[in-house]
Parts: sequence; C-alpha cells; structure tokens
Amino acid sequence: MTVQPQSTPARQPNRLAGESSPYLLQHAHNPVDWYPWGSEALQKARTEDKPIIVSIGYSACHWCHVMERECFENEALARLMNEHFVCIKVDREERPDVDAIYMDAIQAMGIRGGWPLNVFLTPDTKPFYGGTYFPPGDWGSVLTGIAEHYRTSYKEKIQETADQFAEHIAVSDSRKYGLAVSNETYTAAELDGLYDKLAARFDRERGGMDGAPKFPMPSIYFFLLRYYQVTQRVEVFEQLKLTLDRMAFGGIYDQVGGGFARYSVDAEWFAPHFEKMLYDNGQLISLYSEAFTALKDDLYREIVFQTVEFVRRELTSPEGGFYSALDADSEGIEGRFYVWTEEEWRRTTTNMALAEGMTTELFEEFYNLLPGGNWEHGYNILHRTMREEEFARLNALDPLAFKVALQAFNQELLARRAERPRPGLDDKILCSWNGLMLKGLVDAFRAFGEIHILDLALQNAVFLRDKMRNGPQLYHVYKNGRATLTGYLDDYAFVIDAYAALYEATFAEEWLEEARVLTRYVLENFFDEAENLFFFTDRNAEKLIARKKELFDNVIPASNSAMALNLHRLGLLLDKPEWSALSDKMLSQMKKLVVAEPQFLSNWACLFAYRTTPTAEIAIVGPDVRAFRQEIDQMYYPNKVLTGTVSESDLPLLQDREALNDQTTVYVCYDRACQLPVFTVNEAMAQVMGVG
Repeated sequence: MTVQPQSTPARQPNRLAGESSPYLLQHAHNPVDWYPWGSEALQKARTEDKPIIVSIGYSACHWCHVMERECFENEALARLMNEHFVCIKVDREERPDVDAIYMDAIQAMGIRGGWPLNVFLTPDTKPFYGGTYFPPGDWGSVLTGIAEHYRTSYKEKIQETADQFAEHIAVSDSRKYGLAVSNETYTAAELDGLYDKLAARFDRERGGMDGAPKFPMPSIYFFLLRYYQVTQRVEVFEQLKLTLDRMAFGGIYDQVGGGFARYSVDAEWFAPHFEKMLYDNGQLISLYSEAFTALKDDLYREIVFQTVEFVRRELTSPEGGFYSALDADSEGIEGRFYVWTEEEWRRTTTNMALAEGMTTELFEEFYNLLPGGNWEHGYNILHRTMREEEFARLNALDPLAFKVALQAFNQELLARRAERPRPGLDDKILCSWNGLMLKGLVDAFRAFGEIHILDLALQNAVFLRDKMRNGPQLYHVYKNGRATLTGYLDDYAFVIDAYAALYEATFAEEWLEEARVLTRYVLENFFDEAENLFFFTDRNAEKLIARKKELFDNVIPASNSAMALNLHRLGLLLDKPEWSALSDKMLSQMKKLVVAEPQFLSNWACLFAYRTTPTAEIAIVGPDVRAFRQEIDQMYYPNKVLTGTVSESDLPLLQDREALNDQTTVYVCYDRACQLPVFTVNEAMAQVMGVG
C-alpha cells in the first residue's frame, strides 16, 4: 500500500491543460513542460535538435502516479527535462499505436515492458533508450547521462543505436515470427494438444494460471468453455469451475458493489490492484454469462447481475457511453475506498437493522474480517471462501434467509461506502472498450433474458452508432461531447463483434448491417495483402515510424484474432464465402504459433476450436421466433450462428424459408446443406448436437 503526500500548491498549467484525456490532465500542473503527442512537439525537437522523452501511461496506473509524484513534480528534475529534452506525455489508451511501437522497442532492448513507459527518442522519433518506472535518483542520472552524451561524440552512436531499433520495429510480422499459410485443417488431436499445453500451466489449487500476480484472462477460459463443449472432459469442467469460483470469492471481486479489479497481486485472488477497468468487466460479464449457460451455476448469475449493476451505476455516461476506469487510489491510499478497519466496520454496522437471527458477527465471518485486519496496515479486504448455502448450513441457518439477509446487508454497506471520497474516474469513452462491454451486456441478455440488460445494451449501441461513427469510419475516443482520433483496428473488431451479437439477440437487421458496413471498411483500409493480416492503424491515420499489427492475445484479445472470428461468423450470416475463406487463411497462417503457444494466442485457439467441427447455421421463422431464440441461447452450444424473422427477410440464411403450416419452424444447416425443418427447439438442437 502506498500513501501519497499532500499535493503541492497549484502551478501555472503546461500544454496538457487543453487536452481531454484524464491521464494527461493529471500532469497539466507538473513543472515539466509537457507536450501532447503531435506535430508541435516533434517539430520543436527537430528544430532545436533535442532528444525526446516520451512518457506513456494511463489514468488508473498506480506506478504512473508514483513516478509523477517522485519525478515529474520534482522541480530540479523538471528543470533537467525542460532544458535538455522535448517532453511528451501519451495516454496509452488514447494512442495505443504510439504505445505499441515504443513498447516493442523497450522489449527489443531486453527490458520487461509495463507502465509507466519512458522512452528516449532521437528528433526523428527513433528510440534509443528507455525503461518503465524510474526512482528519482535513477531518473536524474539517466537524464544527466543522456543529455551529456547527446552533446558529445556519443551523439553519433546514439543515432546508430536508434536506427537499429527502428529497423527492428519495422520488420514484418511474417519475417519476425516465420508466418506462412499452412494447411487449413484443424483436427481433434491438435485441439487436444492446445489444451494439454495450457493445462500444464494451470493452478489446480486456486484456479487460473500458475504463479502470481493473478490476472483474469478471459479468452483462455472462453477457449476452455469451447473445448469442454466439444470434449465434455471432466477435468476441464473442474478447472473452469475452480477458476470462476475463486475469482468470484476473492478480493479481486468487489463483494459489496460488484465488478472486478484489474488483478490480484498474490496467487490467492485475495489482494487486488484495486483499479477497475471497463475492458475487464465487459469480458468477465461475457465469460460468467456463457459459463452460466454451460454450467448452470446460480453463483455466476449473481456475479453477472451485480457487475452489470456496477457498470450502470458507476461507469455509464448520461449519453449512453461507458467510461474507461476507476482509479486504484483514493485519499492518497491504494484501495482505500474498498477496505475496512475494525473501527470503521464497527461504526458502520453496529446500528444496522438486521434480519431476525442474523448478527454482524455472521457477516464478519462470511467475509473473513479479522480484528487487526487481514491485509496491510490494519485494513480488511472483504472476501469469501465458500458459497452462501454452505456457510448457512455450517451455521445452522436457513440458506434462503441468509441469502436475503446478506443482500440487504450489502446494500446497506454499499450506501455507507458511497459516502467516502471516491476513486478517480477516467471519464473518456473508448470505442473498443465500449464494444467489449456492449458484447458483455448482449451475452448477459442472451443468457438470462433480462430486458433491463438489453435496454442498457441498446442505449450503448445507439451511442456508438450516433456519436462515434462518421460514415463507415469509427472514432477512437469520445469526451466532452466530441469524438476524436481515427479509429484503430480493435475499435472496429470489438464493435463489429458486439453488433453481430446484438443482431443475433434481437434479430433487428440494422445491427447486422452496421457490422457489415464496418467490416467492409476494415477490409478496404486495414488489410495487408502481403501477410493476409490486418494493420492496427487505418491507412488514413497519422504515419508513424512503423505500421504495426496486433497478433498476440493478452487480457484483451488481439484485434487480428477478433477480426478472424468476425469474418468467420459474418461470412456465414451474410453468405460471404470470401470472408470465411480469409478467416481460414488468417488462422492457417497463425497456426504454427497457436499450436506452440496457446496461452498467448487463446482467442485464436477459440477459432481453432470452432474449425474442428462444423459451425451450425440456424434459421428461425415464425410467430414465436424470439422465444425460440431465447430457448436456443440458453442451451449451451457456442459454435453456431443464429438468424430469425417473423415473416420474411432478404438475409441469405432466411431466403426461401417459411413458417410451415403457420408454425414457428427451425432450419439447421451446415455449409449450405440443410437438415429437415423442425418445429421445436429440442428437435433443432438434437440435429445440432448430432452433427457437432
């Protein structure tokens, strides 16, 4: 836990004061003469022949805040920076293209990447040195050393080093990773091999992958869900449940207010890094919704509903967009908003009205509070070790009565906690992250059928269409009523995915048309024919020293793997065989890497799982189309596409389909070959399961 010192008196703002990014605005009163990334700063560096410092971070980054306090608020260090360098601040969430280039450079220098990211560039933006967090003494030494070297004969060596790193950054992905189109067959044995490599890294006691810190990695568990659906292996089921349960029980999950923190610093899912990110929560809503349909565990329903409510309450803008993040810190202390001292707990709970037979001591025991704190400095992190029903049985309580009492107790705690100073809110709205949350809400609606969740999703879908799109082009950021920055591939990939899912959830064809228009734009403006993959940046965007591709899945899936999945799905929904073929070509090109390292290409592995069995094409026609859709969605079978209409439609999968004998009729097809039409969901899913 880090305690921040009192803030210094306000200074004259620097050039960041005119920016909209909360991260840049956090630095607007530093004594450093910061510039935002742009032509003014780059021209100054060239004109004055000064090296550039590019310092990259994001608003919820704890160690970014630490380095700001220790280094960028330090008057002496700021003078060194201002005198010898052109200093540029970058919000990595606004400019992931800039971040990707210089993160690649840092890793080429043999340094483990992370944020804050501080990179030194020549005036032509080529990197020659850098690192992540620097303590003030080290930062001062680095500044002095580079400034001296740049004024002497070492300058030529610096330029030579920078040229070498620039050359490394520009190397094509095909050459770097040995990519080549391989055979486009995907066998059950190969799929088993992907699972076995992942399984070797499982933490079989605490869930997740082995070691610490513990990050939720949604695409790994989406793969396990798909693999479990194909194989029904008991050990897959057990590892999934262990992981999902332990994440839900741990301090990484906000037991009072819902929503997940970024990661836990330990191997127990206990002590989180308390920042809450939109992209984590969007994907985890999807994951727990899908897991509910597969595993039928009511705990997962509760996690989804609580997390959706957290998003609605704390991350939703009046216009329907979703904000980016909540900071880890408040009152100068990491996690302060969420933790409890014994004295605070007693003061808060002593006079609470509790249900008959319930005591505050019961809830203390359930949440594992200790008199001296279960964490640092006397603080308690609320966490669970068991389900409500099990705890009730151990304490001779009626399970339903305890569940109802716990819900009421949590609501009271939430109301009292809301009176505390709140963590900082990063209120910029990112198109890509909104796409992930929109998809999460759609998945939750499909799993549970709750109209209030669909309403929240539709509100966001309309916002993205009306506020963050210009013709077929997406913007990346929305803030203060204005959309800015040319969209990146992940903006398109995640919004396309969400719109296609929204169509399948509602059969409103406007959303499928949105997905089609955006996909055509991506194919025209991002595609690299030489490598059969997509660039991260639009060909109409600002030209940087390299045009990168995003291939590896991390906490957020790679935009290329997301587009490959989109092309597979839309190729079927829209009868675009050329899109399906491109998806297959992309996967075949990545196949060698996926087989070698599935942990880092797990979203690609999801597509691999789909391609080992045929994808079901299900068309529903007739008066009960929506009821049939809901019933199908609640029977777990992810490798499908759904279309539906009450009467008629021009969509390829619905053409020449009719409700036979005025009954709702289901048509199940594979590769344009159809089974006999049937009149119940059970009959249709029997056809699906029989082929799949």
